[in-house]
Amino acid sequence: MLRRNAVAVGVTLAAALVATPALASATTGAANADPLYSEAKVQAAVSVKPAPELVSALTRDLGITGEQATTRLVNESAASKVEPVVAQQLGAAYAGTWVTGPTSELVVATNDSKQLTTILKTGAQAKLVKHSLAALNTAQAGLDRRAAEAKPASVHAWHVDVRSNTVVVLASSVAAGQAFVQASGVDKALVKVEQSNEKPRTFYDLRGGDAYYIGSGSRCSIGFSATRGGQGGFVSAGHCGRTGATTTGSNRVAQGTFQGSVFPGNDYSWIATNTNWTPRGVVVQNGATIPVNGSTVAQVGSSVCRSGSTTGWHCGTVQQLNSSVTYQEGTVSGVTRTNVCAEPGDSGGSFISGDQAQGVTSGGTGNCSSGGTTYFQPVNPILSAYGLTLVTTNGGPNPTPTPTSTTTQQPGGTWAAYTAYTAGSTVTYGGSTYRCLQSHTAYPGWEPPNVPALWQRV
Repeated sequence: MLRRNAVAVGVTLAAALVATPALASATTGAANADPLYSEAKVQAAVSVKPAPELVSALTRDLGITGEQATTRLVNESAASKVEPVVAQQLGAAYAGTWVTGPTSELVVATNDSKQLTTILKTGAQAKLVKHSLAALNTAQAGLDRRAAEAKPASVHAWHVDVRSNTVVVLASSVAAGQAFVQASGVDKALVKVEQSNEKPRTFYDLRGGDAYYIGSGSRCSIGFSATRGGQGGFVSAGHCGRTGATTTGSNRVAQGTFQGSVFPGNDYSWIATNTNWTPRGVVVQNGATIPVNGSTVAQVGSSVCRSGSTTGWHCGTVQQLNSSVTYQEGTVSGVTRTNVCAEPGDSGGSFISGDQAQGVTSGGTGNCSSGGTTYFQPVNPILSAYGLTLVTTNGGPNPTPTPTSTTTQQPGGTWAAYTAYTAGSTVTYGGSTYRCLQSHTAYPGWEPPNVPALWQRV
């Protein structure tokens, strides 16, 4: 822990513990005062009421009993209140505190043997060490300054370890760590270098509606997080990028690659991301997030909201399912028409109804000042096309992608170009039967085996 300002700590403690005379007298250092730590534990036992789920998690992950977990939480609460008082009492001789054992008993360290009695009077365990916490913090600050001047490529991390009474430096090799310490000018007696295979990296979340960039130029929005096997990523609009194009996140950190992209005809894509990015089952809403818990299709008239990196969060209603729209680049079929506004850069962003994913922003007319019409590519055909699983907040099983129409038709004979097919109808082609996943008009080259987004073999 870092050293605190003694005056501020005294004021804070007095306010927190004013109801307990024994604690108040202990802060004065009176010889016959009741043990500070012992009294703090009594107080914590009354106020700390851990949830059963928390106790269960500690039992599972720390390998302790439920009773030990509860006692541990009480002792840790007491320790956090006692630490600033003890730090103030010991002053320059303070060398840090920590908790130990399955029930987290408090240990206080000092580099002055005369202060051991002071510590023991609090009810905590005492440990005599060589260096004060102030000296260790000063050494760490010296390493920080050196790192700011020249990034240490082979040195991964460093920290004050109060239990070993040293500043620990973690590096790919001991020699690299020692060179870093030498260059910093810090007293080597205060530092312990350890070889470590750690390669720390930052982590970022994939959230519906957040921006991403394609190559060095255009910007689009994330639709929904998805996975395929152990590979994470997200779905977005096809017109945002072609297969093989690379992406960076809103922070311009390397993110992923388009594994598949279809436009026109449909308007969808699948971007696989690197391990720095974690798929989350949420959609951004004006600084907050909305959970995603499935992909059941909202019917005509239902409310629907869109999240995008240009205009943020806007809502409206579903006007028509299974629409076709012609853009300059060509016709896209099977999209849903809404009266939600959108603007450039919102492309690919999330459409959601309640907590059910609906689709990714395709295109439209108007803007968010005067209003407009926006079409979205339904998400279920994207999931089917690439064999993806939608990432949800609740982590439960996702419903089987639902066609955008519940109409069921009898087999439609042999597949033929220039024929209008409705979602749910079946055809034969090449001796196999296929079910239509979304309504469309067939064109040459769109034979069922060639367009898994439109047809599923049964």
